[in-house]
Amino acid sequence: MELWNYRPDVYDRNQSLDLVGYHVQATDGKIGSIDEATYEVGESYVIIDTGPWIFGKKVMLPASVITRIDPQERNVYVSRTKEEIKNAPEFDEGSFKEPDYRQRLGDYYGRFPQTF
Repeated sequence: MELWNYRPDVYDRNQSLDLVGYHVQATDGKIGSIDEATYEVGESYVIIDTGPWIFGKKVMLPASVITRIDPQERNVYVSRTKEEIKNAPEFDEGSFKEPDYRQRLGDYYGRFPQTF
């Protein structure tokens, strides 16, 4: 599966669901809320504001780590632990759209088994 695509059983591109503002639940608890989400084929990601959990740090997650979306509760569930997300390459506001950064992030998240 492509790391930078939403799983077809989780998110349908034909729906007009905007994930901004949704709470993000790691496998071991809440980690923050979505500040930005993109929906382009092969380039989809979410940027999460972790608030006080990692001292206000933002993190970027490839769309494929999202395992479930609950629109009623406004929750997004991801297949990573808080620690895995915390240890990801640091989010850089100036270069997060650059291929080098996305490659580093893809290499990092690609190390973990995909869970469905």
